[in-house]
Amino acid sequence: MSQTKDKNPPSNEDHAQKPSRRRFLQSAAATVAVTAAPHLHAQQQTAATPAVAPPPAAASLMPVHLMINGHPYELQLEARTTLLDALREYAGLTGTKKGCDRGQCGACTVIAGGKRINSCLTLAVMHSGEAVTTVEGLASGDTLSPIQRAFIEHDAFQCGFCTPGQLCSATALIDEFRAGDASAVTSNVRARPPQLSDDEIRERMSGNICRCGAYPNIVAAVSAVASNKA
Repeated sequence: MSQTKDKNPPSNEDHAQKPSRRRFLQSAAATVAVTAAPHLHAQQQTAATPAVAPPPAAASLMPVHLMINGHPYELQLEARTTLLDALREYAGLTGTKKGCDRGQCGACTVIAGGKRINSCLTLAVMHSGEAVTTVEGLASGDTLSPIQRAFIEHDAFQCGFCTPGQLCSATALIDEFRAGDASAVTSNVRARPPQLSDDEIRERMSGNICRCGAYPNIVAAVSAVASNKA
C-alpha cells in the first residue's frame, strides 16, 4: 500500500514568511534595548554630574574701631573675624604670630584693655573701641622697652617665633605684679606678693610655650626687669 505524499511541500518562501520563535524573541529584545537606551543614558549623565550648589551669600561686613599701638584703625570685618586675623590680615601687623590657633601656645598674646589675652580666642568686634598693644608697640620709636632689652641681654629666645607673645605676656606680667595681683603660687592671695620669685614668674608665664626651651633665660630676663636690674 503506497503512502500518500504531500503534493505541495513547503517552499523556502513559506519559511521566510513564518519567522522562528528565536528570531521573534531576538527582535523584541533589540526593540526594548533601543527604546530604553536614551533613558539609561540620561540617568547616567544625571548620576555622573553632581548638583552644583548655589554660591554662598557674601557675609556682611561691619566697622570695627581699634586703637592699636596708639594709632586708630577702622576696619571692615566680618563678625566672625578673630582679633588675631584682624591684626595680621587687615591691620598688617604680623608681629603677632599664629601658632596653635587654639589658645594653647601663647604665641598670639597681645595686651587688650590692659589685660594680656590670646588674640586667637577672641573676636575683633568684642574689642571695638579698646586699646590694643602688640609687640610692634612695645618699643618707643627706636628705643626698646626694658623687657625687650632684657630678652636680648639674657639671650631669652632662639628661633624667635614665640618671642612676640612672650614679650607681651612678660610686659603685662610685670604690670600685674606691681598692681598687687596674686597668682596660683602666691602664699597669701589676699596680700601683695612680696617679690616676683622664679616660681611666680614660671607660673605667670605658663601660658606661653617655648619649643626651643629657653625658659631659664626668659625667667632671668623677667626677673631682671621686675627687680629694676635691666
